[in-house]
Amino acid sequence: MREELLAALRLQIDWGVDEALEPAPLDRFAAPVVHPDPAPTAAIATPGLQAPALLAAALPAIATPAALATGRAAEAGSLEALRAAIAETDSPLRDTATNLVFADGVAESGLMLIGEAPGADEDRLGRPFVGVSGQLLDRMMASIGLERSKNFYLTNILPWRPPGNRTPTDGEIALFLPFLLRHITLVRPRHILLLGGTPAKSLLRAKDGITRLRGRWHSLPMEQGAIPALPTLHPAYLLRSPAAKREAWADLVLLRRTIDGEVAAG
Repeated sequence: MREELLAALRLQIDWGVDEALEPAPLDRFAAPVVHPDPAPTAAIATPGLQAPALLAAALPAIATPAALATGRAAEAGSLEALRAAIAETDSPLRDTATNLVFADGVAESGLMLIGEAPGADEDRLGRPFVGVSGQLLDRMMASIGLERSKNFYLTNILPWRPPGNRTPTDGEIALFLPFLLRHITLVRPRHILLLGGTPAKSLLRAKDGITRLRGRWHSLPMEQGAIPALPTLHPAYLLRSPAAKREAWADLVLLRRTIDGEVAAG
């Protein structure tokens, strides 16, 4: 609770708050109270130091939830340790979800697929992409000769299902992004397929939407070096907009050609 209060106070400082409000409304019709020769406070007596700086100086160093997550992620030396670190991280999503959804597939395959967040089926079973959109994804990957049990590895930006399958908030993404980056570092994929606009924009730091980002390879800077990342349309979007399957198919063909080209060159 103390960390939450300090974090809230730090946020107010960042917003430019420079004074505290009284605990009760001010009665502007009451007679003024005159105090004899009030002694100056430390805030008034400190020349050149404004109220926000005073508050900041009085506070100890506050670790934000995202900073704490970054530290926990960096300490994870294995996928098992990373999963445990995520499970221990405080988040309102954890309180409303049923299961932690970490990953599925073959981590050593060299191809990592990253989606947005678990849905109801994923939350119930504790595995990513097992619902209707996941079944479509499996068929899409099979169309270019790739199977979940052999050729690729799946995860999401968020490990917990947002209530009602709503879109993740910026705060939720910021909290779990350090874990995802560490996940990528541990898996060391040779290629990444970004499923949908949320993972594409979050990892590539892009402002463009998925329709502008898809169709070409991007470079994802990582500790071990840049990794080629290909954004494409999310299977859930394709279920709502079947006409867009043509674009998704073109992306998969590009993925397959790139993998085959590197195998031939190697």
